[in-house]
Amino acid sequence: MMVHFDVLARRLGQSVTALLLIGGSVLGTTPIAPAAPLENLQEIPMWPNGPPGPAQFPAPQETLERSKDPAVRDRAVLAITNPELLVYWPERPNGTALLVTPGGAYQRVVIDKEAAEIAPRFTQSGVTVFRLVYRLPGMAQATDAPLMDAQRAMRLIRANAAEWGLDSARIGILGSSAGGHLAAQLATGFDRQVYAPVDEADRLSARPDFLALGYPVITMDEAFTHAISRRELIGETPSTEVITAYSNEQHVTRNTPQTFLFHADDDADVPVTNSLVFYQALRRAGVPAEMHIFRQGGHGFSLRFAVGLPAAQWPDLMLNWMWSIKMLP
Repeated sequence: MMVHFDVLARRLGQSVTALLLIGGSVLGTTPIAPAAPLENLQEIPMWPNGPPGPAQFPAPQETLERSKDPAVRDRAVLAITNPELLVYWPERPNGTALLVTPGGAYQRVVIDKEAAEIAPRFTQSGVTVFRLVYRLPGMAQATDAPLMDAQRAMRLIRANAAEWGLDSARIGILGSSAGGHLAAQLATGFDRQVYAPVDEADRLSARPDFLALGYPVITMDEAFTHAISRRELIGETPSTEVITAYSNEQHVTRNTPQTFLFHADDDADVPVTNSLVFYQALRRAGVPAEMHIFRQGGHGFSLRFAVGLPAAQWPDLMLNWMWSIKMLP
């Protein structure tokens, strides 16, 4: 493991506090790619007979446009009763697939900042990107509803890999914020049976071949967690057993996939401790990992809010890491 400090950038006020690297190199700042053309998008049906769990919900599913700028989309999906899997097809696919789980504090799923805006950066590199709009635990009245949808999405991608020109051994997941909690939960709980199998796809493994986490919620420890995500997932007064069950750092094993983490040291919403405890758990389990802690970026910087900051390098750093672990050809 190598620790790099960018002294010159620090003097300019744009430093990376620490880059904990294994097999990586610092590349140039990533420009924001244009949105994917509509003809390159396709929705994949997920549950043939509807998702498992309660059938009645207190509010209809809706997509809310939160942006006041007509040139910038910032949609959030609320009251999710029907999970959605949308695929962004690259023009020159290379066989690698990436399941994306955006954040939203388990109250909503934001589909532009942490999915639509970043997808082109990966499709331009030949990666087929799948965006998951997962059910929310409070709305679905089931704490494991998000994990059900993530497991099902991963199995569907793997089941259709040959037809879609994908390598079934190069399917990863990228999760941001609360979506990072879900991605880490899938990576550590891929073999938990949280729903009854519905078809042949459910005979396949839900284990991601690689894991990437952006400013993730990891722990349910009240001292370090994101309070809203914790409340939405496990309630106001969870037991010690429930807190442990949904604290992902407690469930890392040698079977957890290789992991890439990025976070900002000045994140006021999800403390950087979340990434640190997961990295430490990976180290204890002997799982190779790469972590980047940027001095500046706040929470939810994705690409739009990282322009001009070292944090904007994360997609290039992640692609470089994917290549170094042979997840890119």
